[in-house]
Amino acid sequence: AGPGGFDLVDGTMQSFGGMGLLWYTKKQFGDFVLKVDWKELHFSDNSGVFVRFPDPGNDPWVAVNNGYEVQIDNVGAPDGNPLYKTGGIFNFEAPSSVASNPVGEWNTYEIRVVGQSYTVILNGEEVTTFTGSRSTRGYIGLQNHTTNDVIDYRNVRVLPLDAGSVQG
Repeated sequence: AGPGGFDLVDGTMQSFGGMGLLWYTKKQFGDFVLKVDWKELHFSDNSGVFVRFPDPGNDPWVAVNNGYEVQIDNVGAPDGNPLYKTGGIFNFEAPSSVASNPVGEWNTYEIRVVGQSYTVILNGEEVTTFTGSRSTRGYIGLQNHTTNDVIDYRNVRVLPLDAGSVQG
C-alpha cells in the first residue's frame, strides 16, 4: 500500500521509496506473538511494525490511524518526543528504555498482543507495556517511511494464540 516498497537484498526485505506498507493479506490476527528481526542502516532511519489494522487498500495511513505501530526510530523524529522512539507504541506509549543495538546490527522484536494488552520486547528486554482501545483483530504489516529511511527486515514470524485469528 502506498508509493514505497521493499526489495529483496541479500535474503532480507529492504524498504525503499517513501511512505508505504507491506502487509500480510491472507489473514487477520486476534491474539498473537510476532517476532521480527530488523536493522537500520543509519541512526536516523525510521520505520515500524504495524499490528491489528483493517484492510488499508492502497492507503498506508489506515494502519497508522486504526492500528498500532511499534516504532523503529532512534531519533524520535521530528522533535525527539519519546512517544516516537524505538520500542514505543507510536503516539501512545514511550519505551521505558533504549534497548536497540548499534546501527548496522540486527535487532529482534517480540510483540505480544493479547486482548487489549500490548507488550514489546526488544533484544530480550521488555521496553513497553500498553493497554489499547482499538480493534482486537486485524492485519500485520511492515512500514517503509520515507525515501531516505532504509530498514532491513528478516525472520518475520507470527504465532496465533487464540481462535480469534480468522481468515481475511
